Amino acid sequence: MGKISLEGIEFHAYHGVFSEETKLGNRFTVDIHVETDFQKAMLDDDLSHTVDYVGLYKIAQSHMQEPVKLLEHLAHLMIKDILVAYPSLKSVIITIKKHNPALGGVVNYSVVTVNYPEDYE
Repeated sequence: MGKISLEGIEFHAYHGVFSEETKLGNRFTVDIHVETDFQKAMLDDDLSHTVDYVGLYKIAQSHMQEPVKLLEHLAHLMIKDILVAYPSLKSVIITIKKHNPALGGVVNYSVVTVNYPEDYE
């Protein structure tokens, strides 16, 4: 098994419960980690035998454009689509950070991490 990751993907998006979040938006950072068997890709240098970073990015990007209330739900939607695109994955971990959440004090990030399959059992 090997791990493939995209870290620090940044978006401006409109996720949140509060009306200010859905109107003004906020900066978000997404990390995607997947575990897969890429031994064949290591040997034959063929992209079709591994997970394409572009595909992972496009899934995250499409979900960041559709506002939801909860980061937990957002991560779940991303995981669902990643597993459709790459059904042989052994695990998927999505971490989403909301920069400077409006909590009335100084907070760098609110962070949610969802792990497949652990959080799905």
